[in-house]
Amino acid sequence: MSGLILAFAEQRNKAFRKPAFEVVSAAASLAKASGGEAAALLVGAGIEGLAADLGKYGVSKVVVLDHEDLDAFNGELYAKAVCQAVEKMGPSTVLFPGSSQGKEIAPRVAAALAVGIAGDCTEMAIEDGKVIARRPIFAGKIHAWVESRSDILVATLRPNVFSIKETGGEAAIEKLDFTPPAEPVKAVLKEVLQEAGDKIELTEADIIVSGGRGLKGPENYKMLEELASALKGATVGASRASVDAGWRPHSDQVGQTGKTVSPTLYIACGISGAIQHLAGMSSSKYIVAINKDADAPIFKIADYGVVGDLFEVVPAMIEEAKKLT
Repeated sequence: MSGLILAFAEQRNKAFRKPAFEVVSAAASLAKASGGEAAALLVGAGIEGLAADLGKYGVSKVVVLDHEDLDAFNGELYAKAVCQAVEKMGPSTVLFPGSSQGKEIAPRVAAALAVGIAGDCTEMAIEDGKVIARRPIFAGKIHAWVESRSDILVATLRPNVFSIKETGGEAAIEKLDFTPPAEPVKAVLKEVLQEAGDKIELTEADIIVSGGRGLKGPENYKMLEELASALKGATVGASRASVDAGWRPHSDQVGQTGKTVSPTLYIACGISGAIQHLAGMSSSKYIVAINKDADAPIFKIADYGVVGDLFEVVPAMIEEAKKLT
């Protein structure tokens, strides 16, 4: 296998998502450190026009698999498309975003190729000429550096952790033919349900205001929504206790059984800090905890802690945040 680092550039509705640029930038950085080459892989239908945009993130080549069967996302078909590209290109490492798409495709690709996989990586590096990955284990209690014993390493990168780096370069665009499988796919996408409004996806948000049992009821989440609105570019999350109580939808849940997030700022309001919740947000760059219990576990990992009644603290934060806009 070559020293080629291949990055899966996720697109939805013929538009790139933020994690796509993070993965492509990570591939370019690894290639530079190893003296190898970085390429981006673009899969879909009617997406060839997007390819040129990826060159400015440091890859020397963008490989496009454009086929009508790949219009609507299908994990089985997309995985086959990636495998076909890997077999033709021979990369040593294949990177995916740790999004819902990436988490579905990456294991399928690793299984089909019978190679190693590292999930939810928070750091990548070169050691002795090989790509190694740092990832949390045991619910984030410790981190481990891992490498693949197979010829190829497949990895998913946690969103919002890897920096997007524009180099201003251009990339050669190469088209590959996609050969649909002879047998029918096992699952077909019938409908995509999207939330109303323009709410920012939790895993891509720079600021998250999360609420827990301390909010006492679903009606009080309006206060957190107001704070998120005042902070600009923020979104609202929730603990498992709030979701289990029916106060918030599961799509808002942060934690081991919800979403893993890494925002620049995470504000935990009325959240005690159970290990399951910490596993989903401990990699946030800055953590602010508001809780009237001074012994709440959340304070052990918080950068800033406020021991007080959130119903007094949050309204004061809203007023101060509004002054900044």
